[in-house]
Amino acid sequence: MEGICRIQVLHTFLLLWIFIGWNVAAVAGSQQGIPLSVVKLWASAFGGEIKSISAKYSGSQLLQKELWSITAPRSGANSTSEASPPIRATSRLNPKITAACLWEESGGQRGSPRKYGESVQTAFRKRLQAQNPGLSCPEKYKEPEKSVRVEEIDGVKLVKDLAVKMEEMFQRKAEATRRLVEAAEEAHHQHEYNPDLQFEYFNAVLINEVGEDEKPVELGGEFILEPNEHFNNLSVNLSLSVVQVPTNMYNKDPDIMNGVYWSEALNKVFVENFERDPTLIWQYFGSAKGFFRQYPGVKWNSDQSISFDCRNRKWYIQAATSPKDVVILVDVSGSMKGLRLTIARQTVSSILDTLGDNDFFNIIAYNQEIHYVEPCLNGTLVRADTTNKDHFREHLDKLFAKGIGLLGEALTEAFTILNDFNQTGRGSVCSQAIMLVTDGATKMYDDVFEKYNWPDRKVRIFPYLIGRESAFADNLKWMACANKGYFSQISTLADVQENVMRYLHVMSRPKVIDHEHDTVWTEAYADSALSHAIELRSKSGPALTTTVAMPVFSTKNETKNQGILLGVAGTDIPLEELMKLIPKHMLGIHGYAFAITNNGYILTHPDLRPLYKEGQRRRKPYYSSVDLSEVEWEDKDDILRNAMVNRRTGTFSMDVKRTVDRGRRVLKMHNDYYYTDIKGTPFSVGVALSRGHGKYFFRGNVSMDAGLRDLEQPDVALADEWTYCNTEEKHEHRHLTQIQAIKLFMTSRRPHLKCDRELIQEVLFDAVVTAPLKSYWNSLALNKSENPDKGVEIAFLGTRTGLSRTNLFVPTVRNFLTAEDEEGVFNADHFPLWYRRAAEQVPGTFVYSIPFSTASESVVLASTAIQLLDDRKSPIVAAVGIQMKLEYFQRKFWTACRQCTALDGNCIISCDSEDINCYLIDNNGFILVTEEKSQTGLFFGEVEGAVMSKLLQMGSFKRINLYDYQALCREYAGSSDSARTLSDPFSMVKWLLTELVIFLLEFNLYSWWNVDLSVKAQRPQGKTMMVPCDTEYPAFVSERTIKETTGNVDCNGCVSSFVIQQIPSSNLFMVVVDNKCDCSAVDPVTMDPIEIKYNESLKCDRLKLQKDRKKPESCHPFHPEENAMECGSASRLSGCLAANLLTLIAATVSR
Repeated sequence: MEGICRIQVLHTFLLLWIFIGWNVAAVAGSQQGIPLSVVKLWASAFGGEIKSISAKYSGSQLLQKELWSITAPRSGANSTSEASPPIRATSRLNPKITAACLWEESGGQRGSPRKYGESVQTAFRKRLQAQNPGLSCPEKYKEPEKSVRVEEIDGVKLVKDLAVKMEEMFQRKAEATRRLVEAAEEAHHQHEYNPDLQFEYFNAVLINEVGEDEKPVELGGEFILEPNEHFNNLSVNLSLSVVQVPTNMYNKDPDIMNGVYWSEALNKVFVENFERDPTLIWQYFGSAKGFFRQYPGVKWNSDQSISFDCRNRKWYIQAATSPKDVVILVDVSGSMKGLRLTIARQTVSSILDTLGDNDFFNIIAYNQEIHYVEPCLNGTLVRADTTNKDHFREHLDKLFAKGIGLLGEALTEAFTILNDFNQTGRGSVCSQAIMLVTDGATKMYDDVFEKYNWPDRKVRIFPYLIGRESAFADNLKWMACANKGYFSQISTLADVQENVMRYLHVMSRPKVIDHEHDTVWTEAYADSALSHAIELRSKSGPALTTTVAMPVFSTKNETKNQGILLGVAGTDIPLEELMKLIPKHMLGIHGYAFAITNNGYILTHPDLRPLYKEGQRRRKPYYSSVDLSEVEWEDKDDILRNAMVNRRTGTFSMDVKRTVDRGRRVLKMHNDYYYTDIKGTPFSVGVALSRGHGKYFFRGNVSMDAGLRDLEQPDVALADEWTYCNTEEKHEHRHLTQIQAIKLFMTSRRPHLKCDRELIQEVLFDAVVTAPLKSYWNSLALNKSENPDKGVEIAFLGTRTGLSRTNLFVPTVRNFLTAEDEEGVFNADHFPLWYRRAAEQVPGTFVYSIPFSTASESVVLASTAIQLLDDRKSPIVAAVGIQMKLEYFQRKFWTACRQCTALDGNCIISCDSEDINCYLIDNNGFILVTEEKSQTGLFFGEVEGAVMSKLLQMGSFKRINLYDYQALCREYAGSSDSARTLSDPFSMVKWLLTELVIFLLEFNLYSWWNVDLSVKAQRPQGKTMMVPCDTEYPAFVSERTIKETTGNVDCNGCVSSFVIQQIPSSNLFMVVVDNKCDCSAVDPVTMDPIEIKYNESLKCDRLKLQKDRKKPESCHPFHPEENAMECGSASRLSGCLAANLLTLIAATVSR
């Protein structure tokens, strides 16, 4: 009895203790905040469930087991990452059997039980054994015949081999251009000029046009055009070229007719070049007379032909002239008011158009004083890149005319600048010129020229007389003739272009007389006028190219000392062709190759962003002059840039921050750079390899038959932009896919096909090793008990050789891993985003994300990397993953969050409660799951600014500052002239009058007009416009060592708690926030970029900054046989002035 009582007392005490414990726990929970243990339970439950799903449907363990079985060390061997003898096996197994046995041996993953208590791996094994009753797993589990060797990549050898390939490719294009030059010079030499020549040629705008009588228009005619895949399916004629003539020139002008006639001989060479090298695209000849002959023949758009003049293109200007230093003097005295100043501005702008990246310039306005258009650049010159030229154009609108003009002081200043700048060695150190834009000169200023320029006459003078008056023409022409220049008179805006271009012929004379066919190469560019005119567009916008060009000279003896330039021949080289030479499989997941020009500008680099990303894909303003230091900005001292600019061979290392996923995420790594020059070009090439797995590569070997059999399976695809075999070099191979080309190369005795044998061997190995996954995926798809709600939609795989496999568990689902999603697939310069991010995760864990490119679609991607060896330096050989419905993924999360440890099921807290907010975020802070669906995909700091600030303070997340020197910022333009026009009646009248002025100018009816109106050559501005700028923006990364933490935030005196807990085996975190405080007043933490504002002093310093550059080796400033009497055509020199000039020249020669 006493024992029973004692038991009852103990029982009562136990119940009381439990009751008190619960209440204490409840009180403690309310006082201390959210229980960490509960959140940890939820995180563990969700992590286990989602990894089980990801591993099961991706087949990650199966593939990892397959690779480890191949590389398992033999007895007495160690598993190091150093090169070792290959490990071989002797038999091959059916992939289905391998899949079943490997899955069974690996133990599979946790998952829902089968209907009859049978696991998926057991069911799979039984099904396969039923098809092969005579075999058991131990007997069937034999490796395919294959071997593996791990090697460290030799970066120096890699970049040198790449440079040789690029050199060979560039040389082929240069040889094609040289053949055009030789043919053109020979054709001109045989031609006799006929002023009455008349014949029909194919005008690019008029071909296939008919008139009102339904007959072909003159210079049109029937011109056969057929779509051609090599030219982006543009309709072209591969037998003939077409001729484009600027609209301000007469189609049948005698000079045009004679030039077009003799250049018909180029058609044969165009065709022969294309037959020799089928990778060629556009070949052309730009005439000094203005016409443009292009092959293959294509119809031009009449609207775009209006703005196209081949002589204004960089390839023409660079080939025609040597590098030059130029000072432009603009007369802003009172007599230049009104239309003269307008024409002067346009003349200066046209001169700027003729300057290239190897030229230097400054602009000085003068009246009774000297005014530098950009005061910051007093006494110096700047490089004529697009940024600087546009900067000066903006200042031209600020010029106004008043006072008297003191030309002598202006000339003295110009000569002084040129001499001083030349002494520094920072300019072109070649040709020098002064461009004088004025409405007259009262004297010849021979004292100035005698002091600064005679007898050597190293500085050429090019006067441009503005207006119809010829009172001062003799003085200005004398200046030109006495200083090896050229005089032009410009009466209307329509005269500007043609007259400005004449100076190029004078500057080219020394080169022509020397008969030096210098080969020039342009920076990367997309010729908007040409690409629009012929409607040549790639899927991603205008394609970037570089052009190789050479000058074409007159070789007739009677014109030798005149140095007559006939034009320039050129060939375009798409940078896509350059990218095809890069061995991407050797660069690793994060590695890349890049090339720059002698000025440090990027030719190709994965971080070059030449186009607007939003809306219509158009070129950015300064896309062609992005410096290497603006993308490799961690190199603060320009060590890498300067070494490459100076064409050295060497190595360099630094820590870098690489942004991915459209700049929203960042990967921190250490890169080793290897660089060298490309012989025969002004370019240098570099290779970046990331340390760790990026420095190691493995070579696998399988039998050819086995590899080809697995490669030809329907689920296999190869990277579209990788080159396994060059199918472009032979016309008969262009219809082949890469897989078909590989088969032809491997099975034919003489396929006449250039292929990368090493890459092909590796891709065959990958095809064999990954073959079991297809069978495994099929078994899951056929099992009706698996994936009943179709939550898992796609399984995918990618390997280091660009091979991918995809399996659709839901046949009707949209696959986001397509070419439209540029970051989701293998392309020319990077691995897929899901592959790159998985490689930086802890081995064996999955990385989850919502693709930003999916817009309205709701999916989650999960991927994990597959290592060759269980070693830090092991190569990442593949990545596998799945695509899930976002709703399915979120449902798994909410289910896990309903678990608790309470015996009666009454949980202390629940995500269903309004007292807390539950979030699932990734390691970069983006929300994957939240009760408010509109917040999905947002950055966590935008929703919970107070909590994110605390996490940053506690070190759970780190803020990484990044810089974008290719950014575009919105600039308010509401105060523009065009905006005021509508609201101000006087401005409206002024605008109408201005338009009338332009009309009168074009028709040469302006002499009566003398109103000081500013005619702006810009399009009307809207309320905002996008302008180039530099920005700083943040990215956020979780601290891997912190798995869980709790904290409190103070919101205006109200303290609330939060808990953050890492989800096991993932990049995810669960964040539970106490909702009792209103923290909306706390500033959010955003990822918005902030424009970097430069004060006037810094702006000036940036303008003056002259980075290292490599000067072109060729220079032809002047020639003793040059005929200086060919110096102008507006009017004849008076007899007195002519006599004076002859006396001067004789005196100069006698010295």
